Amino acid sequence: MRTHYCGQVNSQHIGQDVTLCGWAHRRRDHGGVIFIDLRDREGLAQIVCDPDRPEMFAIAESIRNEFCLKITGKVRARPAGTVNPNMPSGEIEILCLEIEVLNPSVTPPFQLDDENLSENVRLLHRVIDLRRPQMQKNMQLRYKTARAFRRFLDDAGFIDIETPMLTKSTPEGARDYLVPSRVNAGQFFALPQSPQLFKQLLMIAGFDRYYQITRCFRDEDLRADRQPEFTQVDIETSFLNETEITGIMENLIRYVFKEAINVDLPNPFPRMTYTEAMQRYGSDKPDLRVTLELVDITDVVKEVSFKVFASVANSATGRVAALRIPGGASLTRSEIDAYTTFVGIYGAKGLAYIKVNDVTQLNETGLQSPIVKNLHEAALKTIIERTGAQSGDLIFFGADKTKVVNDALGALRVKIGHEKAHLNGKAWEPLWVVDFPMFDYDEEAKRWVACHHPFTSPKDEHLELLTSAPGQCLAKAYDLAMNGWELGGGSVRIHRAAVQKQVFNALGIGQEEAQLKFGFLLDALNYGAPPHGGVAFGLDRIVTMMTGADSIRDVIAFPKTQRAQCLLTDAPSAVDEKQLRELHIRLRQKVDTQVEITKG
Repeated sequence: MRTHYCGQVNSQHIGQDVTLCGWAHRRRDHGGVIFIDLRDREGLAQIVCDPDRPEMFAIAESIRNEFCLKITGKVRARPAGTVNPNMPSGEIEILCLEIEVLNPSVTPPFQLDDENLSENVRLLHRVIDLRRPQMQKNMQLRYKTARAFRRFLDDAGFIDIETPMLTKSTPEGARDYLVPSRVNAGQFFALPQSPQLFKQLLMIAGFDRYYQITRCFRDEDLRADRQPEFTQVDIETSFLNETEITGIMENLIRYVFKEAINVDLPNPFPRMTYTEAMQRYGSDKPDLRVTLELVDITDVVKEVSFKVFASVANSATGRVAALRIPGGASLTRSEIDAYTTFVGIYGAKGLAYIKVNDVTQLNETGLQSPIVKNLHEAALKTIIERTGAQSGDLIFFGADKTKVVNDALGALRVKIGHEKAHLNGKAWEPLWVVDFPMFDYDEEAKRWVACHHPFTSPKDEHLELLTSAPGQCLAKAYDLAMNGWELGGGSVRIHRAAVQKQVFNALGIGQEEAQLKFGFLLDALNYGAPPHGGVAFGLDRIVTMMTGADSIRDVIAFPKTQRAQCLLTDAPSAVDEKQLRELHIRLRQKVDTQVEITKG
């Protein structure tokens, strides 16, 4: 039906007859000559319709935006002064000889080049939204990225194996999406949060190197970088240690970025322990493009008269940290108030600060702040020295539980870094974060919980800590962060049943519960399970970063809203009583459906 894609016709085709198919992006009538910008997935081609062919011209006059067209014509050079260097076909135009309307279109709900569309309108009319050139580019880049993952892993000896979509519910992490069984009354499948257990079983089964680009499901609160269903590149391998696994995965990510967007990432990626990352950046996925760093001053303020600092500094779970902002003394009161409100999102009760007007005077003359009078000169001197503050700088302070300080100042560091251009000028800053804690203590549940998942192996030298001091136990776990996003995470797994039982005990999972939930894994570990480990990369997040989009919804063809709804298909939706009876389900009460947006 066609000879070329619109965006691929160029000056090399001048003089040739071509047949193109696509959509009328726009139509312009210039005093008897009609121009049509014809669009397909590869781009635009300018079609020129002269009135010397009356039948063809009459059809051209009837064409409106988004008509589906087939056009045959002769490629010619554009007249001097009309070349468009911003498009591949910008040097040529096509003199229309024949035109056929394959299908007319009603008036579209919005112009495809409108940049001020609400996301609800875009998602409600997603099919039209996907026609927009930016969305076409995003989806093609997603394909190129997935293809690069496959090529590298295929060539490295990894085997693509599918694992079940209907599986057993093991609610240790986020909430499961449950699927009722019709043939097993009162019982449920779960949609997989990840293929974690199955890929471990594949290692035990001897497949050695596995991968899968697969859908995963988590019924959790949504944000810009989360969806109820998402895609991850899932990888597992046997007989390799932590350093060897991260080495292969680092080569993989370098290859993918080069193939997909022609970016050369550094070799090797830097590595940093979890403890150092939290101390310096307040985050286990720090944005290293931002040059600002947190400085711990907990030990400095234990004896000061400022009780907000001293009480926290003398508590077992508190932290007092400083964040120096070069040139920050020029910040206005309204800006400081706005930053104070911002850190409140993360639980901070306030945001103390000192403006360093004259670094040579460590008193209320040189240092402008309500708290200076409550900090003795020795403390002020040490704070200035540790932060490296100079005249004209500002120092923000956080004092609270360690997690609150890290979350609040870590987020503030990134916000100010980008707003005030405290950046190192690099476009991409990958980082391996290693040596994560095995466990985190849940104050509400009064028990230890797994930081990654309960199948992560502890460091060999920390095995004894599983029973004596779980909070000090480090894991063979690693995350790959880039520009403040977590690209992926993984670990070396537990391959001995006895160690797995010890970890379950530390988590408060008794023998009976462990057998009920994970008996198939514990049994399999007894059959000569090899040492193994792996990683999972978030494909949606990676492509989002590559495109510079604000949300992963811009790189997923048919995403859900933040309320986990599909506006295009109106899902989720009610089902009829017959379907419920077949599934042995009775609703406790009639649910009033809240509609997010009115169609029409």
